[in-house]
Order: sequence, then C-alpha cells, then structure tokens
Amino acid sequence: MPITFTLAGELPAGAGPIGVPVFKGRVLPAGAGVDLDLGFLAERGFEGRPGEALAVPGDGATVVALGVGAPDRVTAEVLRRAAAAFVRTAWRAAAGATTLLAAAPPDLDPALAAQAVAEGAALAAYRFGRYKADPKASAMAALTVVGSGDAAAHGLARGARMAAAVALARDLVNEPARAMTPRRLAEVAGEIAEAEGLSLTVLDEVAIAAERLGGLAGVALGSDEPARLIQLVWDPPGGADGAVALVGKGITFDSGGLSIKTAEGMETMKTDKSGAAAVLGAMSVIAALAPPVRVIAIIPATENMPGGSALKPGDVLTIRNGTTVEVLNTDAEGRLVLADGLSLAVEAGVDAIIDVATLTGACVVALGRKVAGLMGNNADWTEQVAEAAGRAGEDVWPLPLPDDYRKLIDSDVADIKNISSGRFAGALTAGLFLQEFVGATPWAHLDIAGPARSDDDEHYFRKGGTGFGVRTLVEAVMAFRKPSPAG
Repeated sequence: MPITFTLAGELPAGAGPIGVPVFKGRVLPAGAGVDLDLGFLAERGFEGRPGEALAVPGDGATVVALGVGAPDRVTAEVLRRAAAAFVRTAWRAAAGATTLLAAAPPDLDPALAAQAVAEGAALAAYRFGRYKADPKASAMAALTVVGSGDAAAHGLARGARMAAAVALARDLVNEPARAMTPRRLAEVAGEIAEAEGLSLTVLDEVAIAAERLGGLAGVALGSDEPARLIQLVWDPPGGADGAVALVGKGITFDSGGLSIKTAEGMETMKTDKSGAAAVLGAMSVIAALAPPVRVIAIIPATENMPGGSALKPGDVLTIRNGTTVEVLNTDAEGRLVLADGLSLAVEAGVDAIIDVATLTGACVVALGRKVAGLMGNNADWTEQVAEAAGRAGEDVWPLPLPDDYRKLIDSDVADIKNISSGRFAGALTAGLFLQEFVGATPWAHLDIAGPARSDDDEHYFRKGGTGFGVRTLVEAVMAFRKPSPAG
C-alpha cells in the first residue's frame, strides 16, 4: 500500500511514532520538535551517524532517533536514508510523523529535501509479495512531514510519484520470466500509455523482421515467446525544446542461449530486463512532470533461450543500420538488441540518447554491486547524465572508451563481432560495440549490471530489483539542455 504524505507546520497529536533527526555527537537540530534523552542514546551507543536509528520509549508516542551525521554534510541522500530507517523501525505502525526536514542545511533546496524524505520512506516500505501467503507488508499508510512552504509540498508530492515509478520498475524486474514475457511487457507499456497520455507503438515478430531489426530478431530465435519492440513517446503540449531517447534492454530472461550460463548464473536472470524496467518506470512519471522536451522510449524485448532454432556462435546478423555482426558468444546478446534500439533512436533525429542495460559482468567486477558504469561519446552529455545521477542519489562512475580498444571487436567475416578478442576490458569493449550504432548523436551508456539488483535489504533497497536508473533518467530529462556538438 502506498504511503500518503502530508506536510504540516507542527507535529500533530496522536500521529504515531515520531522520527527525529540527530546530528553526529547526539545533537538535536533546531526544530526537532521533541526532546530526547541524550543519555539514553549514549548508553545505547547511538552516535547520530547517517543511517542509525534507535527507538526511544517515552510517556507518549514512541520517538525514533534518526542519525543524519554532521550538520554541514547533510545531503538529500542522507535524508533519504534516514526516512527509510524510520519506516523500517516503525514498520508496524499505520501512521507516523517526522521532523527530518529540520536537519536540512540552508543550501539544500527544500523541494529536493522533501522529495528525498518521501522517496526514502516510500521505497523502504516496498515489498514484492505477490507470490507470498504472508508478504509481511509495511503497515505504514500515512506519514506527516513537519515543514512549510510550497517548495516542500511540491517536493513531497514529487517524491511520492517518483517512488511509485521506482516501485513499478522493481515490480517488473521481480516478476518471474513466465509472468513477465515480452508480450506482457508490451501490455504494461500500453497501460502506462493509456494512463499517462503517451503514444505507443508495438512491433510484433513479423514487423520486427520487416523493419530489419536483425539483432532483436536474431536473439529471439531460440525462444517460443515472440519478441516485441516497444516505443512510447511523450510530446509536450506546448512544443518541444529538444528530443531525448531512452533505450532500455528488455531481456525478460537470459539463459545465455547456446553459450549457456551455469544453473547458478541463471537464478537471477529474470533481472536482465532491468534496463527496460527503468525506462518504463521513468515514462510512467514523465507526463506528470511535463518536461519541455520530447521523450522517446525504445525497448527491444525478448527472451534469450537455447532452442533448436537458436542463434549459433559464428552466425552473422545485420542490424537495423546495416552493420553486420559476427556473433561469437550468444550470451553477449544485450548489445545485439540495443544495437537495433540505438539505430532507431538515431533515425528518430533525437538530440541525445541514454541507454540503460544490465550489460556486463565485467562492470560488476570493476565497480561492485552499488555503482553503475557511465560511458559515452560526448563529454557534455555524459556530464549532464552524471549530474542527474548525483541529484537522484544513484551512484555512477565514468569509464573511458579508448580508441585503441576498438580493434578488439574487429571481425574476420563481418563488420564487427559481439565479443572482444581479449579477456579484459569487457565493459569498455561492450561500450565500444554500442558506440558503432549512434554515429555523431550525443549518447550515454549506463551499465547497471551491478546496482540493478540488491542481494540484501539495505537503506531504502529491498532484496531483488532496485529500480536503479529511474530517478537518473527522469532527472536527466527534466534538466536537459542540448549537448554541445563538440562534446
């Protein structure tokens, strides 16, 4: 059940548990609204570090001390995690209140601070319990946030909407492959289009072949489930100041094809649709935020299976833009479907492209489970995307696309091959492969193979799909400016 957020000038009577910010060293900010027994906090080892939470019993309502760290280091992400800690601690309460905004420093935009509180609380309450007899859902249905001003009210509303978009993406990722097929993914896109007033185009397997989407058609050969090419478009009513394409990898299940994965390697491969889920989540909120730019979402969706008709190592595919690709490893399929998606984005004449994909295990080795790799062909555009990720609280790290590595994807029989000649730099050579399909269009690639899934409950994440990328995509679109051609 979603949390309803209310902005109030003071703590309401009978609000339930109260979340109170505490700075490092057990110092209460002005406007905390509640006196705490600091001695009790000290006895329990509570220091006020970011992410700490401690329930403090009292004569009235339960108070939850929420660590936010040093006063001059409180960021939107600190508030986001503190709000999440409150909901996790007050899990069984139907309603609660918090004075977390009192900890926001003067230079933090009050709208951004309130948005972060709403996002952290709502995402911490998320549970994917559709297949559980007892999903142990959060009882928290209402949260009063103490603060004032139109900016804070706007931020709370936007945060609730953003959290719903991320929750949608998480649901799509967490759904089993048998339930979330390419056809079902297209149906979800249709539901979003109808609800948000977006235009929708879906190509079936016949149209995919007719449109020369050779990468998508090739990967789909081994599956009984037909592929789909999904396109959603937001057109601002007052005219557009530019156009951005969001391309999401939609492999609804990845067995590896004939280059089959291990049994353990397949256990989480329903999450290979995380890029598509992030794009759909972003499109579910775009119309409500009404950016003055045209947004085109392109999702190539298919399973990658080892059926009798499956793509074989050594086969050659022709991508939409005419480039031929020798497929030496069928488990490097994401770049094949993205190649068609990127080609379509370029044909649409957009000013910039972002693709999002759980693309390479090499990126996880390099950056771990919490940081996405960011690559691109235009420094101005990749900087915009990095800044958007920073505002969203999603960690990305820029990686290079060295010209010297391009020869590693040269093929003896086709224009390029889908894996590199060497054992190393797998994330970079995958990026170089994708770069072949964007031409001069400013393009950024987000390899979210690490942060798309969480192995544990932590902060506002739950084990399973994280919805990583939704907030970054929305922030990038909302703050979009046409990139400099020189980059």
